[in-house]
Amino acid sequence: MAVSRNLWGFIERRDHRVMRRMNRWRAPRWIRYWMIAATRAGDGWLWYGLGIMLLIYGGPQRYVAVEAAGAAGIGGVFVFKIIKRLSARPRPCQLEPHCWSKVLPPDKFSFPSGHTMTAFSVALVVSYFYPGLEAPLFFLAISIGVSRVVLGMHFLSDVLAGAVLGVALGCGAITAFASFGLA
Repeated sequence: MAVSRNLWGFIERRDHRVMRRMNRWRAPRWIRYWMIAATRAGDGWLWYGLGIMLLIYGGPQRYVAVEAAGAAGIGGVFVFKIIKRLSARPRPCQLEPHCWSKVLPPDKFSFPSGHTMTAFSVALVVSYFYPGLEAPLFFLAISIGVSRVVLGMHFLSDVLAGAVLGVALGCGAITAFASFGLA
């Protein structure tokens, strides 16, 4: 128990140090625009648009790809909502105001980052079916995760946990659809 308490204390101290640096950083205008655009891209509309584009232009594997990505994304919503309620970790923007970001959080809990979880799960699944999209999808997923920290919506550990959980969900969706002979 003491080890886990010490480990969590170490993570909390690091998270708060990064939070204070990000909250006080006057980022260049282009970074501000990039971070706000990345966070907004992770709100969900981009994934719906990607699904529609894949259904129209995705070739023979389009249905399986969209079903697997949708399963990973929907599974992620359930996972992060349950974990957020259990952890009840406050968001960085609730602890210390951000000097330039006026983005409002979608809910009051921080751990884990749902935006990041969804981004990584969808990026992994879609890039499995469409390897040519791997680089842009993971660039987008990383941008979404970084934006959540830079904008004061999440601690660094929230985003890292979201990425790990997203990859796990993506792997699970690929495995589930492959085991049914769909992939």
